[in-house]
Amino acid sequence: MKQNLNTYLVKKYLRFDKSQPFISIISLLAFLGVSIGLMVLMVAMAIMNGFDKEFEKKLFTMNYPLSIYASSFTSVAQDDLAFLQSEFPQLKFSPYISTQVIIKKGSKLEGGLLFGVDFAKEIEINSVVKEGVKDKKLEKYDIITGSEIERSHHLKLEDKATLIFTKNDPGGMSLIPKMKRFNFQGSFHSGLIAYDKTYMYTPIEGLAQILQYKEGEFDGIHVYSDKPLEDIEKIKKVLPSHLGVVGWWQMNGNFFAALALEKRSLFIVLMLIILIASLNIVSSLLMTVMNRRKEIALLLSLGAYKSEIKSTFFYLGMVIGGGGMIFGTILGFVSLYILGSFDLISLPADVYGTSKLPLELSSLDFGLILLGTTAIVALSSYYPAYKATQINVLDTLRNE
Repeated sequence: MKQNLNTYLVKKYLRFDKSQPFISIISLLAFLGVSIGLMVLMVAMAIMNGFDKEFEKKLFTMNYPLSIYASSFTSVAQDDLAFLQSEFPQLKFSPYISTQVIIKKGSKLEGGLLFGVDFAKEIEINSVVKEGVKDKKLEKYDIITGSEIERSHHLKLEDKATLIFTKNDPGGMSLIPKMKRFNFQGSFHSGLIAYDKTYMYTPIEGLAQILQYKEGEFDGIHVYSDKPLEDIEKIKKVLPSHLGVVGWWQMNGNFFAALALEKRSLFIVLMLIILIASLNIVSSLLMTVMNRRKEIALLLSLGAYKSEIKSTFFYLGMVIGGGGMIFGTILGFVSLYILGSFDLISLPADVYGTSKLPLELSSLDFGLILLGTTAIVALSSYYPAYKATQINVLDTLRNE
């Protein structure tokens, strides 16, 4: 009987009341408010996750999953590379030499970072460099640059570009900056302008000769790993004392901490939309309680339990809010499908690294959205349901 009474009353109070249309309008607004709030939250979280993943992918490639470096006043030797290759045959290693340079073509001067690499090994761990190299066989003093360097210096295939190094040569009574002309052989596009206007790559043999490195001596080793968080701990255990290892996430810790903070702030702010919409649930239920005071008092006098009245109005609020959640979830997924399938929003690729709006709604975020919305709707339904049981039966029946 308890279930039948609750079901009957919920259906009755959900029907449009011609005598009190304003109550039904507020209930409809509460339904739509929860729906739209949940939809906006889903889309916003999907966009935030999409950009996070896009930036992670770009940074993962250009920063390398793991990097082996030497401590002060030492270098990484060929023996260290051979040792790591024997200990971790499942990983891919690419030794490198790096130096800061100034690239000059005509009157244009611009600073950059030059990497000397073994291209046969580098293209196995860096898809961006592989795209720039294509099927070319680079000679000793050939160079590939970021797309922004190519654009700003108007470089064309086989053009000569002069690189000015930080290392100086003695010349009479003064030191002369070391300079070398390189042959431009192509460019790469990472999707992040900070790398495209700074990074350059050349064969390691030529750069080692310019910087006067001994044979088999490197600045570090780039390491490709599918599970860098696990492999970094394994490498630390066997790494010689003069070497260290760092993960790509550690080199960009502040950036991802800022993204995480922004994501949490956005989640809280957008959840306030649902909180504000839920106030309409409180308003509509309280107005229903006030409008049905005589009916509630009569039910209580006929033997209905207060718990039945309380659960009736709680269920009523949950039906309004829950219906809004279901409709909002459908709207959210439809919106994500439309945004993901059609180019409704075009982004500047040189700023965001992609021209298409990245979308990815994680199951964790979706679960938190549903959990948070359910909690807000439940709390909004509880107070009016509690107030419905506080009606004085005798006074209400006597006066109304």
